[in-house]
Amino acid sequence: MAQPPHVEKHPVPPVHPVDEKPAPKRLVPAALQHIAAMYAGVVTPPLIIGQATGLDTAGRTRLIAASLLIAGLATLLQTLGAGRFAGNRLPFVNAASSAGITPMLAIAETTAKGHQLPAIYGAVMVAGAFCLAVGPFFGRLLRYFPPLVTGVVITLIGVTLMPVPVGWAQGGDKEAADFGSMQHLALAAFTLVVILLIQRFTRGFVKQIALLLGLVAGTLAAVPFGMASFDALRAAPVVALPTPFAFGTPEFQPAAVLSLCIVMLVLMTESAAGMLALGEICERRTTGRTITRGLRTDGIATLLGPVFGGFPTSAFAQNVGVVSLTRVRSRYVVAVAGATLLVLGAFPVLGAVVNLVPMPVLGGAGIVLFGSIAVSGIRTLSEAGLDDSSNIILVAVSLGAGIIPLAAPAFYADFPAWAQTVLGSGISAGALVAVLLNLFFHHLGTRSTKGAAVLSAASPGSGTQIPLGPCRARSLSESKRKLHGSIGSP
Repeated sequence: MAQPPHVEKHPVPPVHPVDEKPAPKRLVPAALQHIAAMYAGVVTPPLIIGQATGLDTAGRTRLIAASLLIAGLATLLQTLGAGRFAGNRLPFVNAASSAGITPMLAIAETTAKGHQLPAIYGAVMVAGAFCLAVGPFFGRLLRYFPPLVTGVVITLIGVTLMPVPVGWAQGGDKEAADFGSMQHLALAAFTLVVILLIQRFTRGFVKQIALLLGLVAGTLAAVPFGMASFDALRAAPVVALPTPFAFGTPEFQPAAVLSLCIVMLVLMTESAAGMLALGEICERRTTGRTITRGLRTDGIATLLGPVFGGFPTSAFAQNVGVVSLTRVRSRYVVAVAGATLLVLGAFPVLGAVVNLVPMPVLGGAGIVLFGSIAVSGIRTLSEAGLDDSSNIILVAVSLGAGIIPLAAPAFYADFPAWAQTVLGSGISAGALVAVLLNLFFHHLGTRSTKGAAVLSAASPGSGTQIPLGPCRARSLSESKRKLHGSIGSP
């Protein structure tokens, strides 16, 4: 009897954690963690700008809905991608950045009443077009961001953002009489302790959603003390679809456009740094093409956002912290979070449910989030060759430059406005100094890499290389082993 022909079975290649599609019972809670971590940050710009421009409650509600809608669309485009044109296909959240609030307030103060939002939106649209034009060059500059530089930037993302959860822990509103009260601090501490206990005594999936469980526990603990307000839930309309140009036709004022374009450069730097950080956390090297596609998403969202009432869009560092903490690296989890933001934008009453989480509860969880980002940066620096004196000086000066705006907010008060915009952000200031010192120590006037290695930052065939300068080249396997031991891994 003839034997059937032997058919060789090819092993199915393993799916990278970024491309995994978790079951709904794991996917939905993980997505809710991202929503809870970012919601306060998404609604902050529309709330502040709405108040500054004299909008009533209904107008501010429309602004918030538009901000949520644009954040959802940008996050979906970022995580799922649009061919080779846009989307970095990482678990990356995009939303309205608070970095643009100060210059937009300045535009509102110098513009006649009734023209404030049109002037802001005109400047935002030009900034979006500027990002689309300049974005591809950022990808080509990736060779100047070796682990030594990215480690500094990632560390600064965590350190310079720490005042945000600290302010939340004190109550969020600095003008309130009870800001910094022991009641607020106790609630923040309770939330933090719950998260720590879950991390210590649980395993697997429960450990991965420690942040979400801590937020729920903190909110429930706040209810008996009257610290969870239901006013926003009662006042929120059920449906509020954004209307194109509801706040007027965009106006283009040269000074306003220039200020927002400068801000966009800062946001692009921070967004690129976030992609580099997320690439390290997810063990998927960030290439120049990845950054280009990611920045195109920022540009598209910033250009089209003002049509419905959106603001300058960039990366959300707190969600990088969620990925680092939980080790849930699937981009589809964040895509579901983006889809949820769309629903919240269309149905403000649902968004108000998320807004029930008190600020002190967010503060307790935020300390863990931003701290975990700093830990990721320290881990990257530990692999970058800090036994070299030049590298030690580079890291020391860069971290110092990045912490100046945090330690002395008025330090650059007498500098020109454009310098205040760039240097006033600890992340962009530290990144700028780190890049310049890396050029000074490891590129200018050097004819060889002095025994250094060149580490590929891309998949085979991409052609993008990151020179490590005199830093020691560690094997990727060692890097992966260390990354697997991070907090929150099951």
